[in-house]
Amino acid sequence: MPKLIAANWKMNKTIKESISFIEEFKKITKNIGNAEIVVCPPFTLLHEIKKLLKNSDIKLGAQNMHFEDAGAYTGEISPLMLKEIGCEYVILGHSERREIFNEDDFLINKKTISALNHGLKPILCIGENLEQRKNAKTEEVIENQLRNCLKNIDKNQIAEITIAYEPVWAISRGDPNHRAATKEDAEEGHQFIRNIVAALYDENTAEKTRIIYGGSMKPENAKELLAMPNIDGGLVGNASLKAESFAEIVRAAK
Repeated sequence: MPKLIAANWKMNKTIKESISFIEEFKKITKNIGNAEIVVCPPFTLLHEIKKLLKNSDIKLGAQNMHFEDAGAYTGEISPLMLKEIGCEYVILGHSERREIFNEDDFLINKKTISALNHGLKPILCIGENLEQRKNAKTEEVIENQLRNCLKNIDKNQIAEITIAYEPVWAISRGDPNHRAATKEDAEEGHQFIRNIVAALYDENTAEKTRIIYGGSMKPENAKELLAMPNIDGGLVGNASLKAESFAEIVRAAK
């Protein structure tokens, strides 16, 4: 199974900026066949980027979605809309959705089930914040999030889910002075997640589940993180906003 390297642009880039990025990125990654690449732009860019990705191996993903197909949900986007526009992946439960918009595990579970039912591949985000880590609650938080978010999802469906470990305390959010988690910190979290998946399903399912790192992966640390045995890729934020830096991370995924 190839590493999955996903770009989460968050609330960044105009149409003009996204066109420039994709054109440059396609050129400098033309002969890189060692990773599955996903770009997750804001909703306003999905249609334009889908056209730009035609005849390439780069996949399209969205940053969020509602669990209903249609209805009176002002400002929301449905899974049907994402499928029609050409999305293959969708990020669900990102730490910023949890922290800023108060999304809980039970809402994220409904979204995950809906995404699976519509043939979208969820990138399911889980992870502890600084206070929880300081209080030695990391494993409790991760296990509870996994059990709640994967409720009523069977062994066949989990194969379509990528789990992204987001140690919220390690995310820089563009702060140049921020110090990321060590590769050992990241590996420990991934190993624990795999153990919980094994407990919920079985060892074989856990081994096949793709678990990626969402705690400030960048060109400087990508190679050592991606070399760890339980890290199957990265969900990249700030470092995915420039084509060259994102390409460096993709090159590190061997």
